[in-house]
This record gives sequence, C-alpha cells and structure tokens, in this order.
Amino acid sequence: MTINTPYIGRFAPSPTGDLHFGSLVTALASYIRAKSFSGKWLLRIEDVDIYRNQKGSDLSIINSLLQHGFQWDDEIVYQSNRSHIYKEYLNKLSLENKVYICNCSRKDLQKSVKNIETGEYLYQRTCFRKNIQFSSNQSYRVKTEPSNISFYDHLQGFFTQNIERDVGDFIIWRKENFASYQLAVVIDDELQNITEVVRGYDLFVQTPRQIYLQNLLNFRRTEYFHIPLVIDMFGNKLSKQNKAKPLNLQTPEKNLIQALDFLGLEENALRHLRKNSYNCKEIINYAIKNLNLNLMFQTKSKELNSTL
Repeated sequence: MTINTPYIGRFAPSPTGDLHFGSLVTALASYIRAKSFSGKWLLRIEDVDIYRNQKGSDLSIINSLLQHGFQWDDEIVYQSNRSHIYKEYLNKLSLENKVYICNCSRKDLQKSVKNIETGEYLYQRTCFRKNIQFSSNQSYRVKTEPSNISFYDHLQGFFTQNIERDVGDFIIWRKENFASYQLAVVIDDELQNITEVVRGYDLFVQTPRQIYLQNLLNFRRTEYFHIPLVIDMFGNKLSKQNKAKPLNLQTPEKNLIQALDFLGLEENALRHLRKNSYNCKEIINYAIKNLNLNLMFQTKSKELNSTL
C-alpha cells in the first residue's frame, strides 16, 4: 500500500442468492487484508442489475456476514440507490464525446469474433459508424483506444491488455436504463475512496477496462488483489449460477476455519483453531495476526476437497 494512504477495502456481493462458501472466502480475504493494514472494510450491495436480483437476498447476505463475525465500518451502500450518480458520469462522458449509442442485439453480437481469453464477443463498432440518435432501449458504449493498459496485481503480478484489440468498445449503460457493472463499480470505488479491491480471479481480465474508465473519468487508480477461485470437483467455480449450496449458519466457526484453510493458513495454526473453542470474531482476529495473504498461493486456482 502507498505510504500515508489509509487503507479502505470492500466486499461487494450481488443479491442473487444466499452467501456460499466461495463468497465467504472472498469476504474473509478482503477483511483480513483490510484489517492487516489497520484499515476500513466496507460492505456494498451491487444490485444495479434489477433483473438478476432475488428478493430478500441482500438481507440474507447481511445476516450471514453478521453470523460469521464480520463488522463493516460504515453504512451499507446499495447501488440501486445511486442510479442518478451513474447517470451524471454517463452524461459527462457523452458531453466529452467518449461514448456512443448502440442498438445491436445479442444476436448481432454473436456474429463477431469471440475472444477466447475473456469469453466475450469483440464488438466491431457497427453502431459507431451509424451515428444513432438517442431514444429509449439503447445501450451506450465507451470508445476504446489501441493503447495497452497495464497493472500490477499484488498476488497475480503484472498483466497487460489492449482494450481496443482484446475487448472492443464495451457497454457502460445498458438498454434497460441502468449502469453496467463496469461503470457502477468504478464510480463506487472512487466515491468510497477504495484503495484496494480484493476479489476473485474470474474478474482479473476485466480489470484493465475498469482502469480505462478510471483514466477517462480522471479517477485515481485502485490497487488490486485477485484471489484464486474455489472450484468444485467438476472444475466449476462455486457460484450462485452453478447452484452452490448456501453456507450452513449453524456452523459459522467451522466455515471460517475451512475458508482459512483454503486461504493458506498454515497447518499448525489450523490445528490450534480447531482444538480451541473460539467464536467467529476470535477466529478472524487470530487470522489477521497469523495469515499473510501475499504468500497464500502459487497457482491461480485450488480445488476444494471437502464437503460443504
């Protein structure tokens, strides 16, 4: 971390289901990282995509975090309450001629070349050449440039991506009339003064486009720490989409110790935790003092070999 800059981290789940083990690992890693720097840890509910949200999931996630001993250092931020803020920044980019309107359908996009690394279709600037006038049910894309975006991840190392070549002009405002994940997360991290983002490796290749937006909006650059994904016996990421089981709230201490095992807490420390009847907050405080996340992994993924 930069000297004399107070550390502020965050955990930002989407309310699309109950908290599962993979999310617990991310929450715990981000919490330990923040507290090891004597910093703040914030909770943000990323519910900007109203079509994916499940009613009551936000309260379920909050309850699960509380049951596991987490305590955030400020009020919870809901993205659904911030659409007017995102729209202000969209208007700013529009006035600066850095975005354009797109009315291409998903079927249109599937005619483009697919990037094997990101799994996304490379947009061919079809609507950029049309000069479409604004009406409802249209997306906004940001104009990209052929320059390289490089960043250093505190766990994964250096990474470089040419946004124009590898991603193309990406959507920052969706046709359903709300901000894309990319725009919302960049604005929120800036306005909440987040100094480092700790999250799963599945978002690693999306980081350059977020840095690109930071540059366009004259935001400071955030630091990053992408942790390996928890995967199941079939090699799939544990996720709500893949029907990952919710955390068992009857065994929060066991869940935390299992997460610390995944995060690389050494075996003697794990035995110490299992042998003593610590509550969740005591387990977390022990981990803050005894787990160095910078040494946690040599690989980008680790299979979870126990029953959840």
